[in-house]
Amino acid sequence: MLPDPHSLSGPLDPAPEAGWTDAPPRMGFFTDTSVCIGCKACEVACKEWNDVPGSGLDLLGMSYDNTGALTANSWRHVAFVEQPRPAGHRSPPFAGTPTGGSVSASSAAVAAGVGNPTGTEPGVPPGAADAAARMAAGTGAGPGTGAGAGTGPAGTSTAGRTGGPEFLGMPGAQPPGRAGGAEGRTDFRWLMMSDVCKHCTHAACLDVCPTGSLFRTEFGTVVVQEDICNGCGYCISACPYGVIDQRKGDGRAWKCTLCYDRIGAGSTPACAQACPTESIQYGPLDELRERAAVRVATLHERGVPEARLYGHDPGDGVGGDGAFFLLLDEPEVYGLPPDPVVTTRDLPKMWRRAGLAALAMAAAAVAAFVGGSS
Repeated sequence: MLPDPHSLSGPLDPAPEAGWTDAPPRMGFFTDTSVCIGCKACEVACKEWNDVPGSGLDLLGMSYDNTGALTANSWRHVAFVEQPRPAGHRSPPFAGTPTGGSVSASSAAVAAGVGNPTGTEPGVPPGAADAAARMAAGTGAGPGTGAGAGTGPAGTSTAGRTGGPEFLGMPGAQPPGRAGGAEGRTDFRWLMMSDVCKHCTHAACLDVCPTGSLFRTEFGTVVVQEDICNGCGYCISACPYGVIDQRKGDGRAWKCTLCYDRIGAGSTPACAQACPTESIQYGPLDELRERAAVRVATLHERGVPEARLYGHDPGDGVGGDGAFFLLLDEPEVYGLPPDPVVTTRDLPKMWRRAGLAALAMAAAAVAAFVGGSS
């Protein structure tokens, strides 16, 4: 029987290829990052169910991300990506915000009349209503006047302004950066994503494992048998996503099992069960792909053109992932490779080249021997 032409790359149903007969539908994850709130319930549920050692207790200076990456002790990793950007850029909800000024000379005068001590020195003494009104209007006399006219930020004129502190107005009702016109406002967003092992169709980690510790389940997922793992580390360098890791003091490789024990009993994986927004969805992979396509189309209709799927295509470099994602930016923003390729795809070509090189060396050795004897 000839091997499947897609046994190392391309579309494939992995469970029958691994020898499973009458295998159930392939199961997987669809993670919709557009509804992820970064609560980390998935991380906690994963650790509790799988008895994964504690981690993520360090402040990394990466927003609220305190695990940093997928490791042997973090089988789920919630990434926080902070993105400050102009509000007019892909932010339709703020397009209709009023653009008028937020401070007038009269309101500044009223505000300056508050005489309660604040414990600070704001630059304008409480009760100096006339000075506050002049500063808000940008004119008036005071210490430092007569210094001449000039230009301020963005080319604004400073003619007639006082040389003392400038009254900037009371805090507005809008969040910082939302006052003024749409061009001048700034927005801020978090991109949050719960990352996990992709359970690739073509899993290089499984291909290079010398002990059979990694195996393909009847659900198409990839699981590590820790009691067989010898800690060689081949799988770590083979994974195109950098998912697998060795545990310190242990030496063995660990990663997400997609809760093989739970799905074998008909239950939902712990992370998907705990997700409060259904950002992590579990089910038959074909149904998840259809659902994801509908979700992307809906987001495009709602003015989110940057929404895209990642890891869903059976024709990509790993034959499609068993755990794929809806992203709101480029994959690199989330720390994902833009075009992952299974590292064992070129093995046949490499073996052929190695064989040709060996034949060439043998021919050269025979030629040298024959030539030397003659």
